[in-house]
Amino acid sequence: MQKKIFLLLFFLLLSSCGYEALYSKKNSINYNFSISKLNLVGDRDVNLKMKQRLNSYTLNKKNKNFKINIFSTSTKTVAAKNTAGDATSFKSTVAIKVEILTNEKLKNSFTMSENFNYNNNSDKFSLKRYEREIKNNLAETISEKLIFKLSNIQ
Repeated sequence: MQKKIFLLLFFLLLSSCGYEALYSKKNSINYNFSISKLNLVGDRDVNLKMKQRLNSYTLNKKNKNFKINIFSTSTKTVAAKNTAGDATSFKSTVAIKVEILTNEKLKNSFTMSENFNYNNNSDKFSLKRYEREIKNNLAETISEKLIFKLSNIQ
């Protein structure tokens, strides 16, 4: 009986340790901006991730209200080749150009990019899956940086 009580208390302490994801919807309240309109043009996968990350900022109106235009691109280039001329490593890059408007006037414009180098794989199915994962992670990183930058705009 004491062992069951101990385990129950241990579980309760661990489950209520206070961990929260930094960019969760609940924590979006901590940022002092909102997005009235979000326009996304460019790479479909990157745009889906950006929309997913920024959507919670369209729900509540704040003092700083932005209209945001995002133009995204995703590229894959050969970073290195072997002596036979076959690609041995690649560089994947995700870039966005952001235009921030307030009261229909351009307030700020900037570009952001993230890249990642990786080795080739003889299994092309695994390589494609890995490349999708890389693109998703790069878009996630850019989204987090964009949210931080939007929160710091005066």
